[in-house]
Amino acid sequence: MTQPALQTRNLSKRFGGLLATNDVSLTVERGARHALIGPNGAGKTTLVNLLTGVLNPSGGQILLNGEEITQLAAHRRAGRGLMRTFQINQLFPALTAFETLALVMTQRDGDGARWWKPLGASKVREREVTALLEHMHLADIMHEPTATLPYGKRRLLEIATALAGKPRVLLLDEPVAGVPRSESREILDTIANLPTDVTVVLIEHDMDLVFRFATRMSVLVNGALYAEGTPDEIAAHAGVRSVYLGQDHE
Repeated sequence: MTQPALQTRNLSKRFGGLLATNDVSLTVERGARHALIGPNGAGKTTLVNLLTGVLNPSGGQILLNGEEITQLAAHRRAGRGLMRTFQINQLFPALTAFETLALVMTQRDGDGARWWKPLGASKVREREVTALLEHMHLADIMHEPTATLPYGKRRLLEIATALAGKPRVLLLDEPVAGVPRSESREILDTIANLPTDVTVVLIEHDMDLVFRFATRMSVLVNGALYAEGTPDEIAAHAGVRSVYLGQDHE
């Protein structure tokens, strides 16, 4: 039997008297397109921070590909293939898109000590960087400083940066947050075409994106898992429609 890509068992997190994550048992199957949704204050960010090692849980377990990672540091989880993007991009403004991905791949391959070599000096790595930039619709701006790029392109570059680390599970944290509607279509299409061997968990408020992308959805309310199912099941769920989607959602 194939192990789930990512799993939590009775995961909880307390901040003093506040129970921010309440006994959450979540299963994300390999290769899934899994959306995590919920109203503001539902505990989505806390759960993601627990999954990625930014926070330590008060109780419960986290498993990655069947192996417990509950006590692993964040960088060790990343080393095992659990990557995330952020609501606010974490890029180096002075580097170009090409340099950014070359730097990530250099670190990934254990060549970080060779800092004195030009980024992209390896022909193999240069081809890999270029191929990823083309896949992410960034080839035309690969040599422009990140600070000069439109915000939508920077969001795409952040996703590319995560993919450059060769993730097994990728957490996309509100990838279209702050992106003008005119630029979000490119991000939606790119997310839809992410590699099928990468399991994706999407944290998002944009319901158009969620329902176009997800094959399974989990709804958090007040830190607890409120409902799970396919997009059709979630859309038809009376409780979810009431507390989050709104009665008129189609």
